[in-house]
Amino acid sequence: MEVDVRVFATLRRYMPEQGIGEALRLDVQDGATLGRICDQLGIPRQEIKIVMQNGLQVDFDTPAEPDARIAYIPAVGGG
Repeated sequence: MEVDVRVFATLRRYMPEQGIGEALRLDVQDGATLGRICDQLGIPRQEIKIVMQNGLQVDFDTPAEPDARIAYIPAVGGG
């Protein structure tokens, strides 16, 4: 099945071929969790603060849905 994956801010270095806000269309196994997809992309889980699927915050153990919009977001600081 296929999903769309987006990364933001400092996580973009793990997907440098993608433009800002551009999704990577990825073929994953049925039942793959969002944590497994993260591992497949080589993104360290400890760098991710928020995991989202189809606009809802979920966790790494959530199975991916077909044609899901997945986003990995780091902790963001500022001041």
